[in-house]
Amino acid sequence: MEEPPLYKFGPYKIDAREVFHATPLSYAMVNLRPLLPGHVLVCPKRVVKRFADLSSDETSDLWVTAKGVGAKLEQYHKASSITFAIQDGPQAGQTVAHVHIHVIPRKKGDLEKNDEIYDAIDVKVKEKEMKEKLDLDVERKDRSMEEMAHEATEYLALFS
Repeated sequence: MEEPPLYKFGPYKIDAREVFHATPLSYAMVNLRPLLPGHVLVCPKRVVKRFADLSSDETSDLWVTAKGVGAKLEQYHKASSITFAIQDGPQAGQTVAHVHIHVIPRKKGDLEKNDEIYDAIDVKVKEKEMKEKLDLDVERKDRSMEEMAHEATEYLALFS
């Protein structure tokens, strides 16, 4: 029996059930703690800490993958926009040393102030401040593997 592909996200092993789309150089996975419905991550398969260290082919594939994933998730979630975000290095708020693009379908009124999404992505913002502004503690709980696998299976159908 063939082993499922192994995905790495920095030092973490990613269960193949969390991955819903892959190319030769990139993959898209559901998020353990999504900010909004449809918030996923697109990563290069090679573990690369900084954006400038990606090859040209990896850079191109990463963005083409993010573009395709974003378009399908925007339609699936009946959103009207997408936030694409990269935190490149620890001072930019990157908490896992592996380049990744946050792809977040957006709807009118999903956050009180549109740019609060960047504070929400930046986990270095004080927890108390975030709780007061967005009350993310209520919404952002770690999900079970079953929940993430179910979401990934739904998204997988978008790419078949």
